[in-house]
Amino acid sequence: MNRRQHLLALGAGLSGLAAATSAIARSPALLTSPALEWVTAAAEGPGVSLHTFRSEAQGASVSFHIYVPPAYAANPDRRFPVVYWLHGSGGGVPGIPQLAANFDQAIRAGKAPPFLVVFVNGLQMGMYVDWSNGQAPLETIIVHELRSFIDARWRTLATREGRLLDGFSMGGYGAARFGFRYPELFRTVSMMGAGPMQEFLTTVPRASKAQAEELLRNVYGGSQAGFQAVSPRRYARENAARLAGRSRLRLVIGDRDETLGNNQDFHAYLNYLRIPHDWIVLPGVGHDPFEVLTALGDRQWAFYREAFG
Repeated sequence: MNRRQHLLALGAGLSGLAAATSAIARSPALLTSPALEWVTAAAEGPGVSLHTFRSEAQGASVSFHIYVPPAYAANPDRRFPVVYWLHGSGGGVPGIPQLAANFDQAIRAGKAPPFLVVFVNGLQMGMYVDWSNGQAPLETIIVHELRSFIDARWRTLATREGRLLDGFSMGGYGAARFGFRYPELFRTVSMMGAGPMQEFLTTVPRASKAQAEELLRNVYGGSQAGFQAVSPRRYARENAARLAGRSRLRLVIGDRDETLGNNQDFHAYLNYLRIPHDWIVLPGVGHDPFEVLTALGDRQWAFYREAFG
């Protein structure tokens, strides 16, 4: 399969995922009765396998997928960096096969050094926070429990330099939250089409005001203060000195993405805080992961090469 064919195949899968995500974001049932699917179905892909671990915070088994490159088995004494991929709303399983193929092809072609990819289970609308109502302690599960589980069972570079956070939409928001709050754990942070990055949660892309209010109530305790207390803005402000010059940060957004304005404001906020970061606006690109990855092209792997050396 040549590069054009691969990108077309990747696009078909990711475009389907984006369409499903859009439909879910419009569904009132999602926010009224959030799907807490702690163990998902298995996804297939090159080097991909499904695993579960026991979460003490949730009191249940939680699943994740992991991609392992060919070099892992071929070099039994070598340790590998880890990408934590944070999916958008709607759940991440449908996109894993195409994403894994994309990672695998880049590594095999020598465009990026070998790395592991952990596809986390962020629920359909988990927002990558510990919910105020206690139903879903996602931040604790992913940052503390899952990260420790991965480092204990795979040959990882278990340092901040060996970890990269990458995510799209809700996952970009999650990457910002984790990366800015825990700079001692994650050196490199990629935020693509990230949202919600605004100061107040009054709207959600492709959702009604009532749905935004329901999300605010379920996850953030029903107040704007609750939303702000766990926002990337807060952690960027509090950790500006620890982030500046020590973390590698990237904001990527399409110029046709409805979250462009919020991302522009967040870009300006990081500049105000004097936190260095890449600001990439992709012409002709909307809120679609395939469009973003296609438009980035080899810049995606250049970023990974810089991150991992």
